Amino acid sequence: MIHNPNMYRSLPIGVVLRKAPGVTRWVPWNWTVSAVLPGAGAADWRELRREGEAIEYHAATVSLDLHGAETEAYLHGLTAQVPSVFVVMREADGDIPLEVLLVTASPYEAQDYTDSGEEIVEKVAMPPGLIAWVRDFVEAYHEDEVFVKRRRDKARVDLVQDGIGDPRIGKAADIYASPALQRRRLQ
Repeated sequence: MIHNPNMYRSLPIGVVLRKAPGVTRWVPWNWTVSAVLPGAGAADWRELRREGEAIEYHAATVSLDLHGAETEAYLHGLTAQVPSVFVVMREADGDIPLEVLLVTASPYEAQDYTDSGEEIVEKVAMPPGLIAWVRDFVEAYHEDEVFVKRRRDKARVDLVQDGIGDPRIGKAADIYASPALQRRRLQ
């Protein structure tokens, strides 16, 4: 396949994290992704608003990358009841509680990150403008793959009994015996 640079699009996405008081004494704070901001500028934990003890931060801006080979996954995400993007984060050391790793429109890629258990994956509804941007990309580059049923060849591989037993064992009756066992019997 020839690499076509037009089969790739990128858009900066701001991630808004909400810090709210926890409901138990064991969890003092509850962190959730409350929104994404398509086309956002750079950010580093800038406070956006405060409601009592709850605070929303523009935590980070990362690139949402769309690739032509992944259009089936994007199409699957767009046809969901609520089209969403997935924010992948990891607990961080130091001053910031969470590190935003990436934002993806692919539910398949998001599933891969949930398998390890090391990353936190949050599903966030896409704003209408982002839905249109992803849909335009899918319409431009998606090609349905034609299903081709594999046909078996007619060769009969079951007619020759190759590789049964150990050639160091002479008797056919002991064909599955190990050579070490055979030596013990002879001693």
